[in-house]
Amino acid sequence: MSEDFTEPTLAYWQELTDEPLAPFSFNPPHRHGYPVRLADGRVLVLPLRRLPDGVHAAASLIANQASHGVVSALADAMAQEARALQADCVVGLPTLGLSFAALVAERLGQPRYVPLGYSKKFWYRDDLSEPVSSITSPEAGKRLRLDPNLLPLVDARRVLLVDDAISTGATALAACRLLERAGARLAGMVVAMKQTNRWVAAMHGVLAPAQVRAAYGCPLFAMRADGWWPVEATLPRTP
Repeated sequence: MSEDFTEPTLAYWQELTDEPLAPFSFNPPHRHGYPVRLADGRVLVLPLRRLPDGVHAAASLIANQASHGVVSALADAMAQEARALQADCVVGLPTLGLSFAALVAERLGQPRYVPLGYSKKFWYRDDLSEPVSSITSPEAGKRLRLDPNLLPLVDARRVLLVDDAISTGATALAACRLLERAGARLAGMVVAMKQTNRWVAAMHGVLAPAQVRAAYGCPLFAMRADGWWPVEATLPRTP
């Protein structure tokens, strides 16, 4: 058993079950994985990753490493939550949010979605970009960008942001600033995972907590001698 109760993630994100499979449990301490229950009753076990501070961990979702069945089930749950937000345009956030955006848009009956990106094509405009960093990609200089050719799809329309997760809220906030500058109206956001509730303060005055919906939520975890224990104050409200 590893010293920090984490392990390689190859077998994670691959199946949904009726109950957590051994050795996983809903009850702490959690070792290696953390099970979450979706609205349809099925369970997905997520790997735990120790954070750089050495004493905390976060449950992880890497959508482009997940099985098609898991991604499809999460997209179903996300679309179900998104319907209440009554958006008329889906905007996908890079990178892993793009794994869900097309599926959510399709389930909402929309013919296409608008992808944001980080790479700059030669016809892009600097005024349609916004600096951004995230908990997993903290490097400076990265900018979120909207292809100017896609402006008519968001201008004066109620847009729904789609991402794999929301944690600090930094990426979501940058997307909101960019889209409002592009003339969009913010209907809300849907994610597969609310990763703690740290994002609530960052999004204050931009999106209310009720406008941010999710398939499931995960707290921050603190290390103890017997494994990882949830920090209850960080557990987000779902959906």
